[in-house]
Amino acid sequence: MTDQKSSISEVQLLKSKDEISSDEIVNIDVKFSITGALRENFNEKNWTLAYNKNDNIFKLKYSIKLYTTGLRKRILGKPIETYRRASIFWTRNPKLVNPHKDKRVWVQIAKNFEPFIMLTEAKVQEALLDFNESVKFSASELGKGKHKLGAEVYVSWQKHYYTEPFSIKSHAKEIEIEITN
Repeated sequence: MTDQKSSISEVQLLKSKDEISSDEIVNIDVKFSITGALRENFNEKNWTLAYNKNDNIFKLKYSIKLYTTGLRKRILGKPIETYRRASIFWTRNPKLVNPHKDKRVWVQIAKNFEPFIMLTEAKVQEALLDFNESVKFSASELGKGKHKLGAEVYVSWQKHYYTEPFSIKSHAKEIEIEITN
């Protein structure tokens, strides 16, 4: 394992349009990824070693808060507070592991409580460590005019065979939307 630290990539806020009517629902997508040590160390070799040491559940907690910026900072929509879970398991399924290798350990990812089994190591890392969440709120919450929005992202996990305990907060660059009548 490397001495490199994990981090959150730049948090991006994506809006569907610049001008929104006050009777519409605003949908803002918040995108970010976990990079560094965890991404590098969460691989098939380390899954097998962790499984053999009975370290077979990885839980990554995260939260996303969308807010208005300026003098009166307030939270918009319902903050997202949830987790992703990786369950490391032994399998005989030849589609999941190379049948010519001794390795028979794979991972199931649960995103928003829905389980997924990916067929490649890269897809497993992507499912666990790449985020694209939507935050929705009524445009009438903001009122007419131009408004700047920001987001705060928090991520944490506990110590495991392949990673140290970690927690970090990050903020997105502001975006601007305009609410029309």
